[in-house]
Amino acid sequence: MTQRPKKLYPVAKEVCEFAQTNQKRVLSTSDIPNRIRENITAYLPKIEKAGYRLLSAGSHPNLLVQGHFMFWPVNQEPPALLPPCERPYIPVVRGRPIGIDLFAGAGGLSMGFEQAGFDIAACVEIDPIHCATHEYNFPYAASICGSVTDLTGEMIRRRSCIGDRDIDAVFGGAPCQGFSMIGKRTLDDPRNKLVFHYVRLVKELYPKYCVFENVKGLTVGKQAQFLNELISALEDSGYRVVLPYHVLNAADYGVPQNRFRLFLMAYRIDQTSPLYPLAHKKKVTVEEAISDLPDADLFEVLAQSDAVPAIWKTHAPYAKKLRGQISDQEDFSYPRDFDRNSLTCSLRTVHTKKSIARFIGASPGTTEVISRFFKLPLNGQCNTLRAGTDSARGAFTSPRPIHPTLPRVITVREAARLHSYPDWFRFHATKWHGFRQIGNSVPPLLGRAVASELIKALGVQPSKPDAVIKPGDSALLKLNMRQAADHFGVAASVIGQRTRKKESVPS
Repeated sequence: MTQRPKKLYPVAKEVCEFAQTNQKRVLSTSDIPNRIRENITAYLPKIEKAGYRLLSAGSHPNLLVQGHFMFWPVNQEPPALLPPCERPYIPVVRGRPIGIDLFAGAGGLSMGFEQAGFDIAACVEIDPIHCATHEYNFPYAASICGSVTDLTGEMIRRRSCIGDRDIDAVFGGAPCQGFSMIGKRTLDDPRNKLVFHYVRLVKELYPKYCVFENVKGLTVGKQAQFLNELISALEDSGYRVVLPYHVLNAADYGVPQNRFRLFLMAYRIDQTSPLYPLAHKKKVTVEEAISDLPDADLFEVLAQSDAVPAIWKTHAPYAKKLRGQISDQEDFSYPRDFDRNSLTCSLRTVHTKKSIARFIGASPGTTEVISRFFKLPLNGQCNTLRAGTDSARGAFTSPRPIHPTLPRVITVREAARLHSYPDWFRFHATKWHGFRQIGNSVPPLLGRAVASELIKALGVQPSKPDAVIKPGDSALLKLNMRQAADHFGVAASVIGQRTRKKESVPS
């Protein structure tokens, strides 16, 4: 008599319960307990009877990558793309070093690291508006909308689906209002605790390298003691800090803007020490950066929209590189599919006749006496572009520089050029958010200079990818706070609501 096989109903029940508990989550093999993994194929019919089907890269290649799968309700059609809070990092090409951007904002450091040869595996950003902008510009990265105080290294690994892969770099600049030399400087500022959450996540993620970026005010007075505590915390976490730390001026690295930022690099004890980047000999001028851009005031549509079709000629190599007209031999980022004959991020600002007259009369390289706006010099560098106040502190737009040859303040696109963002890189459609995103960010070329030193220390020889990326849905750039929060599945109250104030443009 043939012996009947042993019943495995308990395992089948366990598999079905696992499918129900983890439905709609991106899973990798390591997420599944061995007992379930060994029996999952045999129980697919029972899983479907329980109401779920197994999706894989083979069945849904546009949704998942090799090695990832999901349990999806049989009565629901899978989406064309996963929501950002669940969509994993999807490598465009294999073999590039990976980095994680904490406090990512719109992605200035992300852009610099990608240009140096890194893939951005994940960004962490608490503001849904900024996170949506990052998602538009880096559609292959996992966008994690949340606070570092609520995240663990394991959560970041799971949500980006990098598993136990060795991370090459973790980088970021904690919000710096507590350190800034233009505000009060106090160790008691509650925002300073984010610096230590940065250290905690570095310890939990244990990357080969980490980069901490902040304002130069952190290096003076009582703040220097805080910086020493940060260094000790990194050393206690298994890292060696590259000392002395450096305050770098963006103008020394190809950015047409004087902007001083503190950079602190550290390396895991089993890695090679990186160096701080050497300054470039040649500085880029305001004229090289923005003189080719069409005057936004000539386009009536830019009174209501931030983009318009336009054809113009560009001559300066700096601007040609940002426009994608000539190759930048030191840029190893993914080429983007974009329209070079579209003037974007150029919503106009209306000025009174009195303001226009004062702007005309102001001398380049000086501060206009009434507005206190700096008039840009054609043959010099821009002053530091600032972000203005956030919504919790009145939502004031920071004073913007006056255009060197036109009687108006600069547009978001002109600010982006002065910050070294490529022309395909887009910001939120409103001027308030757009200027905040630029003013709060690290200029990409400055970030690239630092990241390139990590690439050298890693022993990687970067190359320009052939794959061309199409940016995300432009609707992401027009979301209000509630819409952006809904998009990421977070509460709209995570960021204080904006109290609309009149822009800092004199009447």
